[in-house]
Formats: sequence, structure tokens, C-alpha cells
Amino acid sequence: MQRRALVSLAALAALGVAGCATPVADPQAVLRQADAAMGGTQLKTLRFAANGTGGTFGQAFLPGQPWPRINVPTFARWIDYDNAAMREDSVRTRAEPTGGGALPLMGTGEQRVSAWVRGTQAWNMVGPAPQPAPVALDGRIHDLWTTPHGVIKAALRNNATVRSEGGLNVVSFTEPGRYRATAYVGADGLVQRVDSVMPHPVTGDTPVSTVYSGWRDWGGVKFPARIQQTQGGHPVYDLTVTEVQANPALDMPVPPLVSAFSEKVDSQQVAPGVWYLAGGSHHSVLVEFADHLMLIESPLYDGRAQAVLAEARRLVPNKPIRYVVNSHHHFDHAGGLRTAAGNGATLVVSEQARPWYERAFATPNAIRPDVLQQSGRRPTLTGVNGSRTFSDGTRTVEVRFIEGSVHAQGFMMAWLPRERLLVEADAFTPGAPNTPPPSPPNANNVNLADNVERQGWNPERILPLHGRVVPYTELRTAIGRS
Repeated sequence: MQRRALVSLAALAALGVAGCATPVADPQAVLRQADAAMGGTQLKTLRFAANGTGGTFGQAFLPGQPWPRINVPTFARWIDYDNAAMREDSVRTRAEPTGGGALPLMGTGEQRVSAWVRGTQAWNMVGPAPQPAPVALDGRIHDLWTTPHGVIKAALRNNATVRSEGGLNVVSFTEPGRYRATAYVGADGLVQRVDSVMPHPVTGDTPVSTVYSGWRDWGGVKFPARIQQTQGGHPVYDLTVTEVQANPALDMPVPPLVSAFSEKVDSQQVAPGVWYLAGGSHHSVLVEFADHLMLIESPLYDGRAQAVLAEARRLVPNKPIRYVVNSHHHFDHAGGLRTAAGNGATLVVSEQARPWYERAFATPNAIRPDVLQQSGRRPTLTGVNGSRTFSDGTRTVEVRFIEGSVHAQGFMMAWLPRERLLVEADAFTPGAPNTPPPSPPNANNVNLADNVERQGWNPERILPLHGRVVPYTELRTAIGRS
């Protein structure tokens, strides 16, 4: 799949450099012609269905590797261009055993996703309940306006430049604060490729390339039969379109719970000088030392990370946050590291991830400057190669690898021996109280227990970075060792 996508991109790139580039005198006329050629002039809403394969963006087993391969047996998007709204429903299963994401482990089930955006609000539907998803906003706005019809409509309102190059019209524009895009439009008015850049809390200005091919007439509107997309240099979609519907009736209002959302941090003191910082989908743990603080995990994006850092300063106002420990390199858990670095903290990461982070953090978030960009600071990172102990004589935190996990390499947990507290992410997420243990046991849960018990630790409680604080016995019960 990746080879086919790269070949297609190379072929289109060759077209783009053949011959001299000539500015087009009337860019708006060219864009209106393309809009008409695709049947977009009267197109207000669109629905398409597809299936295929892809990759889970930001969840590589090892930093720098391609995103874990997935199968996408069901995929559909509903798009409302007038209201800047989109809904995406999909079913996903793993196509390889290693790597992260919320998908069940290989061969154990499927993940169903219902992802929404309207204007400046993004959310997921979890059953009947909306769940705010601000970290996904940029990606969903980008996906809406880089669809074939969307990119032309966005170019029309953003005073795009157009040049003639190698038989193509090359359309370039910026949606301020959101993304920039270059669309390659054939002489027939059909969009062949969109190269774009969107801001991202880990990788900064992140390249995306989307190839549209196999164009067909679907009842008066033209739409590609194949969509191939890469993000950050690796494939995320290779879809075969099976159905297209023009101007379906759509109603996608923003739920009140979503429009009223703001980041909140609920702090719970779990031991003297140790706080569990919850209140969202991803949690953190604050540890007080004699003359400084350590924060274990700065997740998601600037908004969440700044709220967590502010709560840490409120709890212990007279000590600096010297260290921020990152459990692993997956983007949901690393999304607040740039924020922490912009506030002057040293980032404690796995040695496997450190060189990759240094390269990623050297890429600016120039499209919409983040905390790191605004600070002008250069991040300070320190690596953990297997284990590392932080201690001031009274407080000790041991950071160790979770060896042998299929979730990630350089996967780290933290142990507070005096308090008998274990801090971990993704290796074990407690279910609701009284939930029956899974059968068979989850392999990541088993692996975590094996690692803890091999160290000879005797935790009293687990502070999971998803879920709720639980006794260690709950993990043992979940894997049938109670």
C-alpha cells in the first residue's frame, strides 16, 4: 500500500515540475471552473462511503516507524460545507500486532469511531453521549477542507494563487491559523492531489498528502473512487469509495455539553506530596521533592497541558516544575511535552524516543504558534535507558521500562516505593467498578503485572493515566491472579 501511494505521489510530482510555472491571470475563474467541473457549484452537502486499509496516526510501536497498519471495513463521511461540519463513522481492526491506539489487541475485536466537527468544536459520540475532543479539532477541519470539493471552496474564500505548471493548475492558499494547502488540478478541472500542512502538538507543522484518483460521475457529482493519504510521511488511508450522495439532508448541531466544554483538572492528594491530576480522558501525577516538582505525563495538547501545569503551581506555588516524565511516545501521551518545554521543564523520555523527539520539536508550529514556539526556548530532553531513579533523600521515584509490551518500545512506568504507588498508562486501564474481568485476560495487563512482579515491587495502589485510582489487587483480579 505504501509503495503504491508513493509511486502515485512521485508521478504527480513529476507532472508538477514539467515545464515552466506561469501565474494565472484570473485565479477565481480557474477555481470556479474546477468547482463546476466536479459538480460542486450547487453542492451544499455530501456523503460518501468507502472501505480499505490505513494506519493509526501517531501510534507507532517505535518512534519513526510507519503508523500501525489497520483494516477499515467500513468508512463514511457526511459533509456540510455551508456550516463547516463533518461526521465520520468508521470500523477499524488491527492488521499488525504491535503499536498503540484504542483498537482492541490483534484478533480480539474492532473499534467503532464516530467523530464530529462543526465550526471550532470537535467531539466524539460514545454511544448516545457526546465527548468533547478539542485535540482533534485541527485534524478534522483539515480533513473537511482538503476533500476535493472542499479544497476548491476553501481556495475561493482564501484568495488562492493559481499557477499553470506542467499541464496542471496549481492552487495555493492558507486558512489562517488552521492549515495551508496546495491543490493540483487537471485540465479537466478534477483535483488530483492536495499537499497540505497542519499544526500538531507533537510534530509541529505536519505534512499531509492526499491523492484522488479513479474519478467517476456519481449521479451528477464527480468524486474519486480511490483516496490515498499520508500524514507525517506514513500512510493513514487507502480507501475504495463505494457510494456517493450529493446534497443529503444533514443536521449536525453542536451538543450543549461540547459548546460549554473547558479543560478542568480535578486534583486528589493520594499521599503526602503526591497528587493525582484527573478531570479528563488523560491524567497526570504530581510529585513534590524538597526543592522542585516532578510531573508524570503532560498529555494531549496545549490546552490540557497548560491547565495541568497551572493546577500544579496552585498546589505547590513555591517550587518549580523541574521534570516532566513521558510514559511513551504515542501522540496522545506526548501532546503536552512541547508545552512543558516551553515552560522550562526538562523532559524525561525513553532513550529510544529522545532523538526522534529532538527532531520533532525542532519543527516549528508556525501555522498557529504554540507555547513552545511563543517561548523561544529550545527543549531540554534527558533519556532513560531501561531505568532511572530520581531521589532527594526523602522522596524517590523510579522510572523503568515495561519490557516486552506490544504497545510500544521505550514504554515507561513510575514507582514510588515509600508510598507503594505505581503510575502507568495504557498497560492497564481499570474498567467501571464491578466490571467482570476479561476472558481471556488482556495481554497488556498480564505484561504489566509480570514486569511489576519481576521487579519485586508490592504496589498498594495503581495511579493509571486513564481511568481511576484502584488497588493493585484489581489488576491481579483482571488477569486471574487474585
